[in-house]
Amino acid sequence: MFKTNVLRKATAGALALGLFFGSGAFTHEAKANVIQNWQVDAAILLEAETGKVLFADNADTQLGVASMTKMMTEYLLLEAIANGEVSWDDQYTVTDKTYEISQDTSLSNVPLRNGEQYSIQELYESMVIYSANASTIALAETVAGSEGEFVKLMNEKAAELGLDDYNFVNSSGLNNSDMKGYHPEGTGADEENLMSARATAKLAYHLLNDFPEVLETSSIPKKIFREGTDDATEMENWNFMLPTLVFEYEGADGIKTGTTDFAGYTFTGTAERDDMRLISVVMNATNENGVGSYAARFGATAELFDYGFGNFSMQEILPANYTVEGQETLPVDKGTEDTVGIESMEPVQVILENGQDPATFTPELMLDESLLNEDGELTAPIEEGAQVGTLSHASAAGEYGFLDESMASSLETEVVTTEAVEKANWFVLSMRAVGGFFGGLWDTIVTTVKGWF
Repeated sequence: MFKTNVLRKATAGALALGLFFGSGAFTHEAKANVIQNWQVDAAILLEAETGKVLFADNADTQLGVASMTKMMTEYLLLEAIANGEVSWDDQYTVTDKTYEISQDTSLSNVPLRNGEQYSIQELYESMVIYSANASTIALAETVAGSEGEFVKLMNEKAAELGLDDYNFVNSSGLNNSDMKGYHPEGTGADEENLMSARATAKLAYHLLNDFPEVLETSSIPKKIFREGTDDATEMENWNFMLPTLVFEYEGADGIKTGTTDFAGYTFTGTAERDDMRLISVVMNATNENGVGSYAARFGATAELFDYGFGNFSMQEILPANYTVEGQETLPVDKGTEDTVGIESMEPVQVILENGQDPATFTPELMLDESLLNEDGELTAPIEEGAQVGTLSHASAAGEYGFLDESMASSLETEVVTTEAVEKANWFVLSMRAVGGFFGGLWDTIVTTVKGWF
């Protein structure tokens, strides 16, 4: 990830008018003013809990991601720690590869001493806060034995998480050509990491939901690496939207910036206000003259956040214990009762645009047909709280839907029985059978007699 000290201290310049929007499937003219003052090759904004997309433009085109790649390295490391395969106190011994790369001051790095040991904790902090590339490679080698094997894990995990439009060729997001000949085995010297904005957002979604502790580190504005040593390095977080930094934004606490000549100025950001967390991605952010900068990527991100927090809120569209009019019960076969009550189990909350009336969303009851007999009845015995179906609110998916179809389950709630119904004993069932027989016979007689006249 290439950065210069001059650009690092850049502040916002004059604002441009208009925004170039790509031609992706999610472009919508009515939303073309979400980012007004900067240009981006792709952008996406979503609510972090449900994965509901609030805005997307050119979100499915593969583009360079630079150090946003490190979110996958963070995910795999945190997963390895959670599984007990790696611990924070484990020590990594610096190799020729990580030593040489760490000494390149044109890259984001903390200096590592050849042959010296560093804890996984301090390497992780330097990766998350300072985007240290050699530290990232060290962590990849710790998890998988080599960076080449780690790259295989990255692509396998991407498939497992349901990402589309991606290709990982190294753990850090550096151009392979900048790795001094140490690019991972099995990859080309000129290859680049690629993801679409949607895939990047989905990776961030899983990182935050599976390992929310990453925010404890990504939210640190400044920290000293190896404080008290000759190699002490002041790490100022590259996310300048954090509190006390130059583009401070209320509620911002992550996640990952990225900058290379190939990718341009990119950023996956997250911020939380009033118990609502947003995730945004901007790729190759520039001013009106096509010049990339920190001001462009953080300015575009701020406009996305302003749009999300200013126009959407979490609202309840279905309370718990809701019953659909005319479908408050289900018939029961062979039970002590002829019917059983049914109701929704949990409330359903969804992000809605301000002004949308939650009452306008009509839930659809979908019964589990496998539980019903040919007459549409449940068969006793039936337990209280047994799931018999779901209530769905597909119409609340909104203009852009979700990151993927599986996340639409946030619009559903289980429908359960409100009481238990025991199976009737043999005598009651026998009497019902007899009554049914004579009732059927009587109906036949009545029908026949009517036919005579």
